[in-house]
Amino acid sequence: NYNGYEAVFVFFVISGFLIAGNALRRWGSLERIDLRVFYARRFARIVPCLLALIGLLSVLHLLAVPDYTISRPGQSLSGAIWAAVGLHLNWYEGQTGYLPGNWDVLWSLSIEEVFYIGFPLVCLFTRRRWVLMPLLTLLALSMPWTHAALRGNEIWQEKAYLPGMSAIAIGVLGALLASRWKLPSWRTSVLLGWFGAIGLTAATIDGAAMWHLLRDGYMLLLAVSALCLLLACAQRQQRGAWQAWRGLGWLRSWGRLSYEIYLSHMF
Repeated sequence: NYNGYEAVFVFFVISGFLIAGNALRRWGSLERIDLRVFYARRFARIVPCLLALIGLLSVLHLLAVPDYTISRPGQSLSGAIWAAVGLHLNWYEGQTGYLPGNWDVLWSLSIEEVFYIGFPLVCLFTRRRWVLMPLLTLLALSMPWTHAALRGNEIWQEKAYLPGMSAIAIGVLGALLASRWKLPSWRTSVLLGWFGAIGLTAATIDGAAMWHLLRDGYMLLLAVSALCLLLACAQRQQRGAWQAWRGLGWLRSWGRLSYEIYLSHMF
């Protein structure tokens, strides 16, 4: 699970970029989001697999299978189920300690889906991009401070709502930028790509050193690096210079099945 925490934040950025980008392509602007369609699509994508996982983990707990049994003081099967379905499993772990690994993965889902419950409502309420973008920017830039403010509780510091939502907001900002940004020069695209690749590679090779150097700003740099790489790839597609590499269809299918893989990877 090395670099697993950082990888989740990279995924948050990708999630915000893809879901906001899809909404822009479908409705033309975020203030035109159809709430019923948006929520129906999120429900269809998230809930069936989530319920299947909860059902399986409940059976394994009731059978007292090692590493699948909830046994910490203050924890229970009913509490874990309610926390997972109610999208506050991250808070539940912050109060009671870590759950078994297959339950623990749901902390990021709690953050992501709470964001997407509120996101379309904020878009419809603000009605103007010049109002929405400063709010998203403020949320994005708050990451180092919200992360540092929770230092007294290691679990809650890692799994609190606001730092994770900041990373999703960075992805949403990237999608808004990509939708309005006239195709930049080839050199700009290359620089974005290299900056993103170097930042993510450095975090993978020696994230501990970067953490000691940047402290709570490290996660912000990681998220921005992911966004730069996404923007570079999006611009390359716009130019028509992108084509799928042969033999890597299996890897692209992992991207399409990322949610299912994430839910089951701890098995």
